[in-house]
Amino acid sequence: MMRRKLVAGNWKMNGSLAGLAELDGIGAALDPRIDVAIAVPATLIAPAAARAAFPIGAEDVHSADSGAHTGCISAAMAKEAGAAFSIVGHSERRQGQCESDADVKAKAEALRRHGMNAILCVGETLDEREAGRAVAVVTAQVRASLPEGAAGDWLAIAYEPIWAIGTGRSATVEDVEAMHGAIRATLVELLGAEPGAAVRLLYGGSVTADNAAALLHARDVDGALVGGASLTAAKFAPIIAAGA
Repeated sequence: MMRRKLVAGNWKMNGSLAGLAELDGIGAALDPRIDVAIAVPATLIAPAAARAAFPIGAEDVHSADSGAHTGCISAAMAKEAGAAFSIVGHSERRQGQCESDADVKAKAEALRRHGMNAILCVGETLDEREAGRAVAVVTAQVRASLPEGAAGDWLAIAYEPIWAIGTGRSATVEDVEAMHGAIRATLVELLGAEPGAAVRLLYGGSVTADNAAALLHARDVDGALVGGASLTAAKFAPIIAAGA
């Protein structure tokens, strides 16, 4: 099955109104063969969506549609601001905010209720990898986090080895292919052959212009979730080009 590449950025707790000028340069680097999207801080969703020539998303949403959840935003709020998708389950949320697989699943389902797309993140720690448990840990996350109604037209899964996020380290192509193959097999088992083959699998973990081509053209890699390198057009545009 042919799946379009998706190169998505995650600005994390970075960016400003002035910094949105970078979206113009990223827009100039768009390739009709590649889907591009960027998740920005909640304060920037509306101005970014008004400016960008590609989908803008949220970095996280709450699972509830409304309520007493100080400091959180719902999927409906993010959508109203202009977000077309959200990241859920990023390791910085799972670890730093103690989010469980059940929390991540509920957030993805909230996005689906509001007609939004989701990028669902999974990944292992260095200790888990060195103990030989990487595949078991990640596939268990997939099983427990996968939302009801999971389908390739609205859901992508991003494999982000936690030890490679923001460290400058990146998994080898062989490691990525092995893990993506295990995730794909799990999806096929849970969803069936065709639906399981339709979900895009992204790699995230210190993706740069230097390693993007090898990673983006590896077996069962359908794109990338890019952190720091997505903050500027100079660094993000070559990654988009590498996916073509």
